[in-house]
Amino acid sequence: MLNKEDNRRLAQLERQLRRDDPDFCARMAGGHTTRRRIPLSLVFAASVVWGVALILAVIGWWAAAIVSGIWALVIMVAIGYRLRAPKFTAPDTLPPNW
Repeated sequence: MLNKEDNRRLAQLERQLRRDDPDFCARMAGGHTTRRRIPLSLVFAASVVWGVALILAVIGWWAAAIVSGIWALVIMVAIGYRLRAPKFTAPDTLPPNW
């Protein structure tokens, strides 16, 4: 177990390494990232809205169908945004005990 001074020195070395070689830190952190799960509530909402848009289009209410389609597209973009791979954060924004 490290004492307080050794912990401080180790944290300083980690910060220096993140500043000097961020690519190495990104490669080393690559194995620790977790894959995000698909938010099922958003998938369900997008499916329902697409269904409503289809029904409205069949009925002939084109304006409402277009609005519903746009909202379904917005929900799908939100799903894609949430599933995006996390980027490596800049060395200055990492927590001090990383």
